[in-house]
Amino acid sequence: MKVAGVVKVIVALGSLPSLWGPAIRQLFVLAPHGWWRRAPFLPWPDRAYLRFRLQTMYGDPERMPEPADLVAYLRWCRAWPNVAR
Repeated sequence: MKVAGVVKVIVALGSLPSLWGPAIRQLFVLAPHGWWRRAPFLPWPDRAYLRFRLQTMYGDPERMPEPADLVAYLRWCRAWPNVAR
């Protein structure tokens, strides 16, 4: 991810504390197994998975996700356990 895109996402989530928990949870859910054994030792989602998701969402695996789309996804993640009951 490009730094400018990450900053936009952080700014978008900064004013939505109700989504901080789902955002952190999704980082760990989407992180590849054994992420802690490989540099940079952060739970980033697998690059191939992100490219696939960006390709299916925007038609371009290099495009940065829109902050509004990420917010909508995290709201869905937060609501999903309640829907599944």
